[in-house]
Amino acid sequence: MSQKVLLNAKEVNIILHRLACQLIEKHDDFSNTVLIGLQPKGIFLANRLAKILKEDYKIKEIKLGQLDITFYRDDFRRREKPLEANTTEINVLVEDKNIVFIDDVLYTGRSIRAALTAIQSFGRPNEIELLALIDRRFSRHLPIQPDYRGRQVDVINNEKVKVNWSEQDKEDSVYLIEK
Repeated sequence: MSQKVLLNAKEVNIILHRLACQLIEKHDDFSNTVLIGLQPKGIFLANRLAKILKEDYKIKEIKLGQLDITFYRDDFRRREKPLEANTTEINVLVEDKNIVFIDDVLYTGRSIRAALTAIQSFGRPNEIELLALIDRRFSRHLPIQPDYRGRQVDVINNEKVKVNWSEQDKEDSVYLIEK
């Protein structure tokens, strides 16, 4: 098994700031916007973006949540070992809000489809957008594309993209791993 560095910590930081600026261009003061990190790894990206928006770009209030999609997935009963649910924390009303789903890797699109179903339990948003750190371009099973992307990569099926966050993995990096 070999691995190649796609992004190092400096490159991840640059991309996070670019994504934050793109969000500001569209959402201005974020008064009608909710950032929602998809469990498990999308929450690290969402938290990091919220921190950058507050500290570096002086956005006063960021509404932030995390959404678990485990039991909304179309494959949760097809796995050999049982899935373990993560927490959902959405402490704001999503009714008529602009929602930005945030995930680390966009692969087949099935997680996003599950998130679209799951968010309906909390109300009817005005608009839903997607931000992904890594867009695996040629792997889609569903017609889902990111509105904001950190980096687009062409990955073949026997390769995996692994995103590391310093909060969990002791480093910010993205690797391409060949199985």
